[in-house]
This record gives sequence, C-alpha cells and structure tokens, in this order.
Amino acid sequence: MGAGGAERKAGGRQSALLAQYARIKAQHQRSILLFRLGDFYEMFFDDAEVAARTLDLTLTARNRGDPDEVPLCGFPVHAAQPYVARLLAAGHTVAICEQAEAPERGRGLLEREVVRVITPGTILEEESLDPGVPSLLAALVGDGTRFGLGVVDFATGAVRATEAEGWDVARDELERLSPRELLLASDLPPAVAAACTDGRPWATATLPDGAVESTLPPLAARAAGGALAYVDAVYRRRPAHLRPPEAYALAGFLGLDAATRRNLELLQTLAGERRGSLLWVLDETQTAMGARRLREWLLYPLCDLSALGARLDALEELLDRIDARAALRSALDGIGDLERLAGRLGARSAGPRDLAHLGSALARVQEVVAGLAEARAPLLQRLARALDPLPDVAAEIAATLVDAPPPHTRIPGFIRAGSHTEVDALRAAARDAKGWLARFEATERARTGIASLKVRHNRVFGYYVEVTRANLRLVPSDYERRQTLVGAERFITSALKEHESRMLGGEARLRALEMHLFETLLDTVGARHPTLARTADALATLDCLAALADVAHRRGWVRPAVTRAPTLAIRAGRHPVVEAIAGGGFVPNDVRLDPEEEQIVVLTGPNMGGKSTYLRQTALITLLAQMGSFVPAAEAAIGLVDRIFTRVGASDNLAGGESTFMVEMRETAHILAHLTPRSLVILDEIGRGTSTFDGISIAWAVVEHLHEAPERPRTLFATHYHELTSLTAERARVRNQSVAALPPVPRILPRRSSPCSPRATNG
Repeated sequence: MGAGGAERKAGGRQSALLAQYARIKAQHQRSILLFRLGDFYEMFFDDAEVAARTLDLTLTARNRGDPDEVPLCGFPVHAAQPYVARLLAAGHTVAICEQAEAPERGRGLLEREVVRVITPGTILEEESLDPGVPSLLAALVGDGTRFGLGVVDFATGAVRATEAEGWDVARDELERLSPRELLLASDLPPAVAAACTDGRPWATATLPDGAVESTLPPLAARAAGGALAYVDAVYRRRPAHLRPPEAYALAGFLGLDAATRRNLELLQTLAGERRGSLLWVLDETQTAMGARRLREWLLYPLCDLSALGARLDALEELLDRIDARAALRSALDGIGDLERLAGRLGARSAGPRDLAHLGSALARVQEVVAGLAEARAPLLQRLARALDPLPDVAAEIAATLVDAPPPHTRIPGFIRAGSHTEVDALRAAARDAKGWLARFEATERARTGIASLKVRHNRVFGYYVEVTRANLRLVPSDYERRQTLVGAERFITSALKEHESRMLGGEARLRALEMHLFETLLDTVGARHPTLARTADALATLDCLAALADVAHRRGWVRPAVTRAPTLAIRAGRHPVVEAIAGGGFVPNDVRLDPEEEQIVVLTGPNMGGKSTYLRQTALITLLAQMGSFVPAAEAAIGLVDRIFTRVGASDNLAGGESTFMVEMRETAHILAHLTPRSLVILDEIGRGTSTFDGISIAWAVVEHLHEAPERPRTLFATHYHELTSLTAERARVRNQSVAALPPVPRILPRRSSPCSPRATNG
C-alpha cells in the first residue's frame, strides 16, 4: 500500500493528479488513502487492490490498456461511512484526503490534504460503534516486571490509566478491556509484544513518546501520554472532548481472569451467544450508556465495602419506591446515548440532528432531576446533584434549529425561520429568484414567439435558454450561443447571467450564514462539555441502578450482606441464568464455606446432576453481590472476595499445540500460583483429561495443596472420583457434599373425552 507503488507504476508519464496522490500517499503509507475527486473517494494502486477485495468493489483502471495502467476503485462520498467501517473492521487505518479549496469552473488541479486519519480505536461515528460495548484505544508500556496501561474511550472522551505488577496481571487487564486498538511501546520485552499480537482481536501499532502532567504513577503516565500523543497525530489536533487522565487501581476490583469470565459466561455463553449469559439476564437498561456501565460493573466488581454499601442502599431505595423507579426509567427511555453524543459535540463532529436530540434529551434530564427530589440514599443524592439540564443551552438549540433538522450540514435549511433576520431575507430572495426564472421564461417566449423555449441549468454552463432547431430563425440577436446539440441549441443572455450571479451569491451567503450560526451554536454547547459529560456519567449510573432494581423486583432477588469476614453463606441460592431460562422450578441450594472449619467442599454426584450449576451459581452470586446487585437467594452473607478462579469445562488449544489435559493443567497451575486469602476457587472435574489413576492422584494433590496453602482459599471442588471423599478423614477443613435428584412429583393425567381413550393412570 506504499506510495512507492504509485511512483513505480506511473513512472514518468504520471499525471499531475497522480503526482499529487503519490506525494500525499508517501506521508500515509500504512493507511488506505481515500482521495477525494468530486463526489467520490477514489483509491489507486495497491490501496485499490486491497480495498476492492475487502469491500467487494469492482476493480477498474485509469488509462486501461496503457503500459502505465493504474488500478482504481472508489465509492460515493455520501456513502463512505459503511465502507470505512468495513476497512477498520478488517484491521486497516483510513486516511481521509479532502479537497482543500472549492472547485471553480476552468480551474486546474485542486489542492488536497489529509484532514483525518481514522483508526479502529479513534472512531466517533455512531454507525461504526457497538452501542453496548466501549470502543477503547489502549497503550502498553513496561519492562517485563511492571507495566503501565493507558486507556482512551475516544467516543466519550474518558481517559484512564493504571499500573500492573507482572505480565499475568497486565495481560488479564488487557483481555478484560478488549480494546479495538492496542499501542505497544517499542521497548517492550519481545515475548510480551509477541503475546500481544498473537491471535488477538485488536489492531496493533507502535506507541509514540508522550507525557502528561498528572499525579499518575510513572508507567501509567507514560502509557496515557503516549496514547494521547497518538490521538493527536491521527486526528491532527487534540480533540477537545478528551478529559484529563484519571488513575484507577486494579486492587480496588475483584480479579477475573479470562478463563473465569469465559467459564462463568458473563458476557456471552461458551457457544458465543448473548442469550444465556449473565449480562443477558441483567441488562434491562434504557440507554446504551447505561448498558455499557452495567457491562463495566459486571467486569469490575468492587472490593470496597463503602462503595458497595452505597450501591446497595441506592438499589434498595429504587426497589422499594416502585412509582419513582418507573418514572425514572420512563424519563431515561427518551434520553438516548448522551455520553457519546457529548463526545461528538466536544470533538465538534456533531451534526444538526445531534444538537436537536441534545435539546430534547436535556428536557428529559429535568424530569430525572424532579424524580430524584425526594431521594434518601446518599448515592442517589450525589447523582442528582451531578445532573444539569442546562436550560439555557436547550432554549438556544430550540430557538436556532428547526424541529427535524438533517443529520449533517451538507443539507441546508436547518436554521429555524425567524431566528435570524438575514437568513429569512436570503431565503425570501431565493424564493423570489425561482419566481424570476419562471417570469423570465414566460417573457422570452412572448418576446420571441418560441412557445417551446425553456430555461434550464447544468453544472457546466449554469443557467441557459434552450431553443429547438426548428425555431432557430426566431432567436433574437442579443442571445449568445453557448452549445450546439443534435436537435437544439443553447444560449445565454446578459439578464440571465446577471440573475445567476445574484442567485449564486445569495445561495453562497445563505449557506455561509447557516454554517456560521451552526458553528456558533456548537461553540456554545462545546463550552459546556464538562457539564454534559458529568451529567451523562450520572445518567449512565442511574440507568444501571434502575435496571438492577427492576431485575431484583421481578425475579425476587434479595440484598446480600457483604462483610470483611472470610466466609460465604448462601441460603436457598439459585443460578440466575438457569432460573431465567427455565422460567421457574429451579431447586435452590445452600452453600457454606469457612476457612476455619469448611474451607473445601468436595462435591460428588451423577452426570447431569447439577454439580456444575451449583459451582457456577455460587461464583455468580458472589460476583453479583460485589458488583452491588441483589442476588438470587433467600439470604446471602458474602465475605469480600478479591479473586474468583474457575477451572470448568474441557477445551484444547490445538493452534498452540496444547491438548485438553495440558490446558487443564496450565489453568490449574495458574490458580495455585496466584491464590490469596480472599480467593474463591471453583474447580470442576480436575484430572479427567488423563488416565483414572493419574487423574485421581492429580485431583487428590490439588485438594491437599489448597488445604495446606497458607492462604486457605474458599474452594468448591466437584469430582467423579469418589475416592476423594476419604480426604475428610485426613484433612480437617474438607467437607463432603453430594447432589441428588428429587423424585418426580406425581401428577394426575386428565381423562380424555373419547370413549375409546385408555384409562387414566398416575404418572
């Protein structure tokens, strides 16, 4: 895709246009260059060949058949968005090259320049973003022992950074973030850089040097500064909506490695479907920003009792105040994605329709504020104080824009009638100009006696008079011939050209004035971006709380007691997803784990007896409690957990040369190496990937290690090896439990009405 392709193939006969293309392409060799030609974006040479394959476009050529034939493909400017999205999804970056001056008749080559480079992590356009998933640009620095991570959510403007001790922790955080684009420091250890790029879904690039003035730790500051420097480079300026970097500490959140997130089916099932995941059960949010906040809470459960208590208090109040919750959810329903809208406004990429939506959304914010007037929970009160409906902004938007403006400023007419006297006057003049053309045509028909005379317009000649060949003898002497056609000729007159000049001048002035008024409105709104961002953040949290309260109300969930005690006690717990899918009939179960007496439960039972469900529901109830949600149980006391480890299910890694048994052993070793006193360990059928004797030995050794480890992690260990039940005689804190199926409840079959039916029997 390099510029060398243009220089090599075009050679000395390269046209001025292609010479211009080659010069610009040389500055953006790693990007697909979209080169503006009139109403089209064109791609040449290697870019054309790549784009044609990726976008299913027809590959044509400039100077076809010539030795210097140039591969070419393109698409209309107005249809660019989906094509750009597909190029980004395929891992490419895209450089947008626009005409830097307005085209004029008779002009030669126009100046062009790249106005923006779009990368997978720097997208603002709604059509290219998943509403419920953050679009992140991440940066990684480190020396192999300690790492810094910088994270930019470009669509909202949020910038965060943290530091991680060790590659395992940094890798887990990267996997949890799942950025669309990852920037790697050039001095990363080669093994780390290779691990980041091997089979990962994100596009990678080199991290530039950069610094930020902040209180961030050094590596976090370097990562955040590099990420922002990268944004500056691809965006040609520092987008105004980007906020100062904020630090976050991984120690403040419950650790969930990739295996645990997958095994617990938090975001999607093992089959890759959203239905059947925990998020599918919980997500009753009314806005996309609320859905993203809920996803964040699910992936980052809290380890702070004070913050957890604040969420649970707010949730309990919303659960109890049914009418207030319903009013809140109704108001949120019309707000939309104010978080990303605020980002587009701050970045000055919003259109008239975006501003109009902001005006209506701010009116809904006022309803939310009114609904929280009697809130008692401190978190609800704090969120209410963060909300600002900006009535002055809403009023200015309503006074300036029409009720249903177009999505972008390329379509005129978005300024409200009566809001500006000159706009009204120019529009009236334009309407009169069209009437003038009709009157001129009627006058000329009468003056010349040519009934078929027509006044027409095209982009080459502007306005002209067209006369059929049969009437040429009647053409007056003041008509100036411009073009001869097969059956007619075209003329201009001094009066027509004077009118066209006035008309074009008026249209240009009207367009310029509309743009000026819109830009002024953007300036007004953009100046309030920090307030808008704070309001959107509060609304996302309120939406999340209201959704969780609604789920708890409908499904009969209870408030958990989250304590510092290293225990776990659940009475009549249920699996939230299995219960939701089954629609009732779930048999609840109790759980008790205590590092002093019942540290390890060895669970036995038949296949399909519910062992895996029991294990997973315990982990999910714990996770729900620490994200600040109510839980599916009759009662739950959850001692704070800082890591949930799971080894569930059988899978292999053939591409990496790992068998099912090797994957199982590697994941088990990872768990045993990273235990903490507050870990919750869920192990299912350890040792089944090898022979029975070896499997029993491995399972036995793992239980012994967990029992003797100084951390004493709370553990549920499901197995088919009944020999492990003997461990209770040798290890004081091991307890045996088993699952069993209840006998079916007898039911009476109704007697059929047909006299030939068999006699009813008890089933």
